[in-house]
Amino acid sequence: MKKVLAINSGSSSFKYKLFSFPNEKVIASGMADRVGKENAVFKIKLSNGQEYIKNLPIHNQEEAVKLLIEDLKKFHVVEDLREISGVGHRVVNGGEIFKESVHVKEKELQEIFDLGELAPLHNIPEANGIKAFMRIIPNVPQVAVFDTSYHQTLDQIHYLYSIPYEYYQKYGIRKYGAHGISISYVAQRAAKMLNKNPNLVNLIVCHLGSGASVTAVKNGKSYDTSMGISPLTGVTMGTRSGDFDPAALQRLMHKTGMNIDEAVKVLNYKSGLSGISSDMRDLIESKDKRAKLARKIFFNRVVRYVGAYAAELNGVDAIIFTAGIGEHDPGIRAGVMASLKYLGLDPDFKANRTDGEKFISKPNSKVKAMIVPTNEELMIAREVVRVLQ
Repeated sequence: MKKVLAINSGSSSFKYKLFSFPNEKVIASGMADRVGKENAVFKIKLSNGQEYIKNLPIHNQEEAVKLLIEDLKKFHVVEDLREISGVGHRVVNGGEIFKESVHVKEKELQEIFDLGELAPLHNIPEANGIKAFMRIIPNVPQVAVFDTSYHQTLDQIHYLYSIPYEYYQKYGIRKYGAHGISISYVAQRAAKMLNKNPNLVNLIVCHLGSGASVTAVKNGKSYDTSMGISPLTGVTMGTRSGDFDPAALQRLMHKTGMNIDEAVKVLNYKSGLSGISSDMRDLIESKDKRAKLARKIFFNRVVRYVGAYAAELNGVDAIIFTAGIGEHDPGIRAGVMASLKYLGLDPDFKANRTDGEKFISKPNSKVKAMIVPTNEELMIAREVVRVLQ
């Protein structure tokens, strides 16, 4: 039986799940948080439900990886590192270099670092995570699984910006999309629930979390998506602005004296729902006017993209809600569904009151609405098995 680790690295954290194959059972999971600080946290949860938490200094990714390997041995999840057949890592942007998942060696690792120009907030910490695993367990293959791989099927009509073509040719400035690992899982799962051929299904996937995107899936493949060269554009998000006029950015910089890096940092970290009011979790019960406004803006931007993609697809089988907000915010789901009745969507508002994988439209609804919880780690692990077989 194979054991495969799936890793999702951030700048100061990584989440992990260890799967057994072929039964795809999670045999351990957890995370390292606040890496680089004295008050870091390391968690491991075993398949029997027992959870162990350590509070200690973790100075870098390598120390976090060492803790993980030590705990896997300590709790007899693995007796020998040779039981781990591979480690899969989520990498946000593979640019035009990586069309699919890849076995990472030194050359590929450097290319992932180099692609940090396209996704500095994501690729660099993800590459550092891969590097740490390569050092600590050098005999275990490392596999990079790219969010952008799923969007390789975009046509030039959908991925080119209307700027001088040479900028695309010279600098790779184009739409790449994101959340591809999640959307790939959700699309396959939705097709199964709909009893449709996964290569023939047309979906609009609303991946709504702190980072949020809307993707049109045509015949099982990515057709258009709201995020661009980075995960900053598209719908309003937790701390990201979503679509923003470059002329407004220029004016903001002139008025405040910020340079471009400072201004883009504001768009990434101080905008979105937080910029208008606060975090979505705080907005749900708030009666504050700006809190209500923030939710309405979020809802409006999602509906705007869903409507546009419904027109592009010229026929939709289902609207899918996934990720933190999509899976757990019935108010947002209800609002989006109510705005799509013209498509032939007949919402089941009673079913929508609770979470979990299910249909939230009535049985005779022409266009279905569904909650499909995402499982990026499982998709990463499956890709490891596929690449290394």
